[in-house]
Amino acid sequence: MKSFITGGAGFIGSHVADRLLASGFDVVIYDNFSTGKERFLENALSSSHCTLVWGDTRDVSHLTSAMKGADIIFHFAANADVRLGTQHPRKDLEQNTIATFNVLEAMRTHDIQKIVFSSTGSIYGEPDVFPTPENAPFPIQTSLYGASKSACEGMIAAYCEGFNVQAYIFRFVSILGERYSHGHVFDFYKKLQANPHKLEVLGSGHQKKSYLYVQDCIDAMLLALKKSKNKVNIYNLGTNKYCEVNQSIQWICKHLNVSPKLMYTGGERGWIGDSPFIFLDTRAIESLGWTPKRSIQEGVIRTVSYLQATPWLMESRS
Repeated sequence: MKSFITGGAGFIGSHVADRLLASGFDVVIYDNFSTGKERFLENALSSSHCTLVWGDTRDVSHLTSAMKGADIIFHFAANADVRLGTQHPRKDLEQNTIATFNVLEAMRTHDIQKIVFSSTGSIYGEPDVFPTPENAPFPIQTSLYGASKSACEGMIAAYCEGFNVQAYIFRFVSILGERYSHGHVFDFYKKLQANPHKLEVLGSGHQKKSYLYVQDCIDAMLLALKKSKNKVNIYNLGTNKYCEVNQSIQWICKHLNVSPKLMYTGGERGWIGDSPFIFLDTRAIESLGWTPKRSIQEGVIRTVSYLQATPWLMESRS
């Protein structure tokens, strides 16, 4: 099969490319490198079965041309900057919602009938039920990122009904691991590199979050592709545990052997739209036989170790 990965040079997309190539797929990586890194593709591009196309999902003509011949679409390209969403609200509309419409239209042009979509646990806003199941009532949206992803899910489901598309929608918690280049572990590590004696923390530190190691995430997606055959397949991906931000800070500081003074800012939450408690019910994906191999703490430590071993990534984000 030939797979087409938007955002294929990014954190998750590049790992998916590696795994698909190892399984015998032909892979086309489509990325504009706004956040993706060519160095993430060193393994993938060593294969004769991998093709790299520089392109933007907002360029529907180029996207459609590049997608020709694909059997399955992995759509990971998106603006993932949740924290600064209110500073550039059009980004979420254009890079998430409109870009997903472009992907679906390109699929329709070539009669491609299968899509894997990276959604988010943020679409649940601030739910009343924990752990939060896939069939939880949709709340009022609290972030532009979550709202844009919710709109994407709605369009994908409508294309499944209207154009005989089969969709696999995965609502992630925050993903950790090698090639991780944004998020709380990256931010804390960067701050501690600059000043190991003081660490500014957005929010109270008591925000409760769940995290998932990237290879466990990909295991779950590939298993669902193999076993789930519904028209629209929706799965939460996370662990059956969560931690406070303060716990994550403790793990990071212990690993780095630093003891900074913690400076809390921003009130109870880190930024506008930041849900203070994210904990997803993962029994649906677990019913297929999946369990994560790494704990949240292991994921945090492996991420810090990776950042220590790849100073070029920190420099590229400076």
